[in-house]
Amino acid sequence: MGVEKTDPNAYPRHASKGEFSDVSDHDDGESSQGPPRRTLQRKLKNRHIAMISIGGVIGTGLFVGTANALMYGGPIGLLLGYMVMGSIVYCVMVTLGEMVAFLPIPGGHIKLAERFVDPAFSFTMGWNYWYNWTIVSEISAAAILINYWNKTVNNSVWVVMCLVVVLTINMLGAGAYGEAEFVFASIKVITITGLIILGIVIDLGGGPNHDRIGFRYWKNPGPFAQYDGISGAKGRFLGWWAVLTQAAFSFIGTEIVAIAAGEAKNPRRTLPKAIRRVYIRILLFYIGGTLVIGLLVPSNNPLLKLNSGTAQSPFVIAIETAGIKSLPSIINACLLTSAWSASSSDLYTASRAVYGLAASGNAPKFFLKTTRNGLPYVAVLFCAAFSLLAFMAVSKGAGNVFQWFSNMTAIAGLMTWFGISVTYLRFYKGMQVQGIDRKTLPYYTNLQPYAAWWGVVSTLTVCFFSGWSVFLNGKWSTATFVTNYILLAAWPVMYFGARLYYRTKPVAPEDMDFKSDLAEIAADSYDEPPPKNRLEAFWQWLIELEHDTTE
Repeated sequence: MGVEKTDPNAYPRHASKGEFSDVSDHDDGESSQGPPRRTLQRKLKNRHIAMISIGGVIGTGLFVGTANALMYGGPIGLLLGYMVMGSIVYCVMVTLGEMVAFLPIPGGHIKLAERFVDPAFSFTMGWNYWYNWTIVSEISAAAILINYWNKTVNNSVWVVMCLVVVLTINMLGAGAYGEAEFVFASIKVITITGLIILGIVIDLGGGPNHDRIGFRYWKNPGPFAQYDGISGAKGRFLGWWAVLTQAAFSFIGTEIVAIAAGEAKNPRRTLPKAIRRVYIRILLFYIGGTLVIGLLVPSNNPLLKLNSGTAQSPFVIAIETAGIKSLPSIINACLLTSAWSASSSDLYTASRAVYGLAASGNAPKFFLKTTRNGLPYVAVLFCAAFSLLAFMAVSKGAGNVFQWFSNMTAIAGLMTWFGISVTYLRFYKGMQVQGIDRKTLPYYTNLQPYAAWWGVVSTLTVCFFSGWSVFLNGKWSTATFVTNYILLAAWPVMYFGARLYYRTKPVAPEDMDFKSDLAEIAADSYDEPPPKNRLEAFWQWLIELEHDTTE
């Protein structure tokens, strides 16, 4: 659906610069005027961006959160919920891809909102995005996974262990984060691919018990679950709708490529390719994974209930039921690395969001402080402090805390997608008014502006009805209501409050800035060097093969 341009000379070079210049390649970050100022540096390589885009944020939403989703929606409800959310994600990503491939600047879509919508909108998007990634749902999920082996040790031990791993990776800088994510994401991709293949084998009777399951569980207990015992089409519809919020949590983070753009090498070549890989993640990992889960585990299995204290990943349940020894522990260990990986991505993204806010004047300037190697250490430590909220898993139970945090993360993520879609509609309007041909951009798609409109309408609808279950008779839950609606209510308060405080107004299409930073971005574009060894040659072949197959 998308078209990619790869010639860096095809784009105009402008001498003008915005109020925040693009990332420098100099080690010390010195500017030609004034005192030295250190900034983020482009240290994320092609393979880092590629693997981050494919598997960087595949985490506990898919491996653990699908347990509740299957219980609520049944196998068909689960699959349809992920398909609908997958369509939203794809539209948001091609929308974001067109903007960020053209302007891969620090702050990503937060800075783009300032240029094309309104500084107050950028303020709102930025703090919403920071809130999204500061929520530590993945660490509480890690406690659930470790409890599979040992329920006698206090959860605080596992929380501390995860925090040490995540903070260490991020304090080593973007290069170390990229390498760690390359390894972790590779493990996740191999794991989910292997689980899908193993699931098909088990379903066809290839397990030790030789039980050919087929579509048995689609017949009994049935293709859809009756939500909360509500009979008829209403109960089935409500079950399917309950899947959407959890599915959103699983997909949240796909847009991390935009935040990583400010630290990506050769961004105009790597980012369009990364955006094009989104469909692989949606079709293979999420749609394929949920299909297999629905085949192997009945929706009435008591181990699916995350707040039961005995919850397990649906994949582990299926393998244990098939009678495969030792493998459940191996798979659980792989799923644990995915929780560490996703937590690391959370901290990386939150810290860069704060950095982008500071660059826009929407957060204190001390968040712009970096080391000589370009690490925004103040932002990293500030965001890491909020990870201590994961200790709630000690007193409230890891399953309950994971559900609360996943609700909060899902709504914040959906509002981020809403903001990205609104920003693109303004970007699209500005291009039209200023007579800029979108076909000259590094990446564009013929789906616009319809894809962006689908993103706006669908995300708001899912958010508005996300906490409907608390309004059922006798089902009121203050915790569920607050975690589902606090951010939806805060969004207009932050936006209009910022407009009043900063006395801003929306940017007129004819005044939109499509020129600043282009010279620096074009200077960062170059032809990829030839591979140095067979491993690099294989990787380059794989990337180019994937690119060719998506033309």
